[in-house]
Amino acid sequence: MSFIDAHDFLAGLVLRVLGIPTSTYYDWRARRVSPSRHELDDAALLEQIGKVRSVNEFAATYGSPRVWLELRRQGVRVGRKRVERVMREHGLQARTCGGAGATARPGRTRRTPPRRTWSTATSGSPPPTGSGSRT
Repeated sequence: MSFIDAHDFLAGLVLRVLGIPTSTYYDWRARRVSPSRHELDDAALLEQIGKVRSVNEFAATYGSPRVWLELRRQGVRVGRKRVERVMREHGLQARTCGGAGATARPGRTRRTPPRRTWSTATSGSPPPTGSGSRT
């Protein structure tokens, strides 16, 4: 679509060759000039999310569930999944303090037990499977 705007071709001719309806092109141009109401509402919601996340030093770590609850407390009627989508589109996410291997003490990692493996070198025969017949 932007190819047509970048060059001095007749829009109808190029669209006919590409098999694209002319209404699609002109709707695309209209949307570039003025955003839809949905996009405007998302921009307003993003501002409100920014206000919620800037209330105090810990609010910047809020994820979408907590932001959504805070917006509801303020009387904003918005869906939880819409808050999730807007935050995801703009790279806003909860900050965690470590991840899967985090512990209460810094500098230490969680220990996992060693995996048990079977080896033919120790016994020479495979372990019983339980599917055989009893004698």
